[in-house]
Amino acid sequence: MITEEIRFFGHKNILSTHPRTLEITKEENLTLNGDCIIGVRANKACYDIRADLKEKLKSKNIYIEFELIIEPYSVSFSGKGNSGLLLTDKHDIVLRKSKFVCGRTICINSSIAAIDIPRQIVNLLKDPNKEAFIRIKVD
Repeated sequence: MITEEIRFFGHKNILSTHPRTLEITKEENLTLNGDCIIGVRANKACYDIRADLKEKLKSKNIYIEFELIIEPYSVSFSGKGNSGLLLTDKHDIVLRKSKFVCGRTICINSSIAAIDIPRQIVNLLKDPNKEAFIRIKVD
């Protein structure tokens, strides 16, 4: 099992209303246009993910487990890897319900998007001091 954890923080403009994607970013600021973004000031982007995990994520149809953790809550969800994943973006990580792939994409066929995050978690993510994590696991 390969596991990686990405830390990020909330922001007052978190909306979490996008129906097809979920994103975290290293950027510090967020406008209301970023409705897929659930966190800012991330300590990692696609580029920063461990090489052994990247290799696994690029395996066709590999099952990926994710856990969003923001005390006192956690949400588990899944996605699929793809041989077309680039994992090169130095600022963002995007999970997609679709099969679209670009340098920011970490998985396709995600079981959730930003809009699916429970509202009690979204409310916590509106606090810029609130720390959160996404844990990634692949077998």
